[in-house]
Amino acid sequence: MWRGRGSAALTMVTWVALLCVLVQMEPANAATYTVGGAAGWGFNSVTWPKGKRFRAGDVLVFNYDATMHNVVAVNGNGYKSCSAPAGAKVLSTGKDQIRLARGQNYFICGNSGHCQSGMKLAINAL
Repeated sequence: MWRGRGSAALTMVTWVALLCVLVQMEPANAATYTVGGAAGWGFNSVTWPKGKRFRAGDVLVFNYDATMHNVVAVNGNGYKSCSAPAGAKVLSTGKDQIRLARGQNYFICGNSGHCQSGMKLAINAL
């Protein structure tokens, strides 16, 4: 009888320990990037990713003047045409954080003319 309880307790402890290790792995591997560096999310952000290597799970921090700009995650067509699909989520806090998905990630400023002036970002996360 004790053997069964001890075995179950040991199994539970093993699973809890494994879960703790797995939870801690993601943050240890993820990097945080401030889009545009010290200048923040702005009109010259299209070239900012050059030379950087992004991974799925990395976090992009978009710092900007919330009275003038915003951030909209779009698909490739939205990036090329500088248009957000109907119902797209518009982030507008001025300090938005977005976790990258594996593959292509596209972002634009949804305010009129801003994307066309270079306020857009394409990132491939491995």
